[in-house]
Amino acid sequence: MHLLPVHAYDKVRGLLSHVPTNTLFAESVLCGDVEGTVYGDDAQSPRVCYIAHQYGMSLLLGDTDNEGFNRALAAYLTNADTARDRHEWMQVYPGEWTGRLTEMLGERLVKKDEKEGDGDPAKVVEFTRVNFAFDGDRYREAVGRRSKPDYEIVPTTEGIFNTITGSVIPRYFWKDAGQFLQKGGGYTLICEGVAASTAFASYRVGDRLEIGIETLEKYWGMGFAFWVCAALIEYCIKNGLEPVWSCRLENTGSYILAQRLGFVPTRYLPYYRLAV
Repeated sequence: MHLLPVHAYDKVRGLLSHVPTNTLFAESVLCGDVEGTVYGDDAQSPRVCYIAHQYGMSLLLGDTDNEGFNRALAAYLTNADTARDRHEWMQVYPGEWTGRLTEMLGERLVKKDEKEGDGDPAKVVEFTRVNFAFDGDRYREAVGRRSKPDYEIVPTTEGIFNTITGSVIPRYFWKDAGQFLQKGGGYTLICEGVAASTAFASYRVGDRLEIGIETLEKYWGMGFAFWVCAALIEYCIKNGLEPVWSCRLENTGSYILAQRLGFVPTRYLPYYRLAV
């Protein structure tokens, strides 16, 4: 695995263009919207690549049969070489990688229900990631059935950007507030004077905008997430953007919320947690 220079990213885009699943996080790294690392087997003509986003999402794609790359990859995935200092969540393409990883990792690859893999950096744990497609008719029907809460929903400002706390928040996906406001954006529901819930563009590439959502635990179960997401979806519709949603199947709240907002599950994919 060689760290690829930025000038090699165009070649990586060629590989990425064949991936039929949601890869906006990887595209955002390649286009320079966010920090990340890109590894490959060859800078001039890469046939296999590993793209890691600063938030901890990664994509392995390309040729499954490069033995040298695969040996280095196995060490990276199990952190045998201590190259990683944080958890990652990895997707793979093509599907042949699932069998190859089983061959490469053996007992070090475990299913999510096998508790012995929890927290062990030598174990790679397989979960499931879901891609959705947006259905505008279902969305309109869902919005029509609900009563909007009597709270103010405002565009996410620089001040709000800097105060939002949680695990899925804008500053993990953008370089700074200025870039977020220029290229991303979001909406925040204000309750009791605080940013109770925010839906925001975690990635925006071309005419696609992927939705991120964070609600303070104090306000869970109050329907706030639905309405800030609806505000962002309305923004997408008015501006000719496709709203995009993906999540872990095991993230029950996100999985259910997506469908309440009119998103329809389209793909269920292996999703590998790499611990440190």
